[in-house]
Amino acid sequence: MIPLRDENPTRTTPVVVIVLIVLNVLVFLIDQLGATDRMGALAGFAMIPKEILTGQDIRTPSPHPLWITIFTSMFMHGGLLHLGGNMLYLWIFGNNIEDVLGHFKFLLFYLAGGVAAAFAHIVTASVDPTAATIPTVGASGAIAAVLGAYLVLYPTARIICLVFLGWFITTAAIPALVVLALWFLLQLLNVSIVGGAGGGVAYWAHIGGFVIGIILIYVLGGKNLSRRGRRPRDYYRRYGF
Repeated sequence: MIPLRDENPTRTTPVVVIVLIVLNVLVFLIDQLGATDRMGALAGFAMIPKEILTGQDIRTPSPHPLWITIFTSMFMHGGLLHLGGNMLYLWIFGNNIEDVLGHFKFLLFYLAGGVAAAFAHIVTASVDPTAATIPTVGASGAIAAVLGAYLVLYPTARIICLVFLGWFITTAAIPALVVLALWFLLQLLNVSIVGGAGGGVAYWAHIGGFVIGIILIYVLGGKNLSRRGRRPRDYYRRYGF
């Protein structure tokens, strides 16, 4: 099941979401086009849990102070599928959260979600010597926070998904509660099977980001803001919420 779009209109242009997508694409191009080996031109800007915990470089020389990589790694991706999947989720779900919070508050929310996700990964990776030395990149943690917020604010919003039923492929409108709950359960399942960094994926970062997104949207008053009628009136008439 792959989300394609949502039936959840906004009244404002998602400026921050657009800028974030552009920045992620640009960083990916710079990293790939400037690479001299498989590590990429910006390998030193990836976050390595052990470097954050010890304050010392253990691989490619990184910017100092090392905590900066917590932020730089949010804009880096390991491949086209990694980048494309993350940007698709950010575009589908991020515009509504930005519409509710406003541009500046949404940016703070996004960065805070990414930082919380990074720390969730650092803490869980610290008990695994191998995972602690693996470079971590991707916007997944910050986007997971967006998903958590969307679940709180729009559980009944319809998400148009590409659904695979064996050899048969179709589209279906599925409530956000189902789509996002399945996504979260998949992260928990992966943690139980392969561990927090199994297959090179920081599943605990996804889980941590999702949980902090739920918490932050309440702290920032998202519930109240979403009730102030930013949605077009015809949407209320059609769907009743």
